[in-house]
Amino acid sequence: MNRLIKALHSPLTTAFLATQPLYLSAPDAVTLVRRLGFQKCIAGMAQNIRADFLRWPDFDKSARVANHSQGGVIELMPISDDTTYSFKYVNGHPQNTAIGLPTVMAFGVLADVATGLPTLVSELTLTTALRTAATSALAAQTLARPNSRVMALIGNGAQSEFQALAFQHLLGIDTLRLFDIDPLATAKLVANLSGRGLKLQVCTSTAEAVQGADIVTTVTADKACATIVTADLLAPGMHINAVGGDCPGKTELAADVLDKAKVFVEFTPQTRIEGDIQQMPADFAVTELWEVLSGTRAGRDHDDQITVFDSVGFALEDFAALRFMHEAALVHGVGERLALIPQMADPKNLFGTLQASARRIEPALNGVSCT
Repeated sequence: MNRLIKALHSPLTTAFLATQPLYLSAPDAVTLVRRLGFQKCIAGMAQNIRADFLRWPDFDKSARVANHSQGGVIELMPISDDTTYSFKYVNGHPQNTAIGLPTVMAFGVLADVATGLPTLVSELTLTTALRTAATSALAAQTLARPNSRVMALIGNGAQSEFQALAFQHLLGIDTLRLFDIDPLATAKLVANLSGRGLKLQVCTSTAEAVQGADIVTTVTADKACATIVTADLLAPGMHINAVGGDCPGKTELAADVLDKAKVFVEFTPQTRIEGDIQQMPADFAVTELWEVLSGTRAGRDHDDQITVFDSVGFALEDFAALRFMHEAALVHGVGERLALIPQMADPKNLFGTLQASARRIEPALNGVSCT
């Protein structure tokens, strides 16, 4: 034990740890969110997303790289500015729940652009749910009518609680009208949201749920060209937060809904491939959210206008969310250092790491916390 303690406090070990990324596991992310509180996490991520969208020209942007299969999709989502690089690995497999796996699973990385050194390796399943809800609420703050209080929530699966609470905390939504083709999903949502100050109204159809709604959020999982919301369901001034359509061949809104609305997107080249606007002509007019946030283009033009946020998820949102989690983890001492980079006295001698040496300290690092 004394040898271990001496090794962990030696200058060599200290230098080695300084080169290792912080690792945030799924349990660590849960700990961090519980410690900070849901509202603070949502607000903090939304603030980071806004700040990074306002730096839009600073980023090297590209549409995500997707590998599609019959059952789902696996994607890589990279982005960087001149100091920090990030990527997210994420899947979408709607049938996973039948075998006890989440529909969406993800992890991500932050790295130093100057050296390429990873600084954070983190789960992104929980964090993606938080950043998706934060982005939705930020867009609605920007595009929906002021004093919107009633939201229809179509699709009551894993993302639904996050959307509901984000809109409650950041917009003041007080009434939710709920519908899912799976009654058990709605029952789960009601149980999770009970006692949180929201009025919950369970509906029997999409048409019933959208009646009287200021905001309609669609967050369904099926990988299909669906028309969950049609033009006959629209009401003047409605804001539609379309979250579920996020890959080729997967939509939620009928084309005539888009024709009647002013449509906003994250990154146009990606959304034209993956979003609801994939069913529209290539020259269909859209406005990017960053343009509205920066004041270079208008958002809602009048109270009766129907607005749509065709959200597919963009790498800059993950960049912002990872920044938030990294900074919070360092402040609160959550996570551990991951021995990801080989320890080399001579950085040109990688082969030397294969030689047996009593001075190697990697075994002593197992389980070392950052606290």
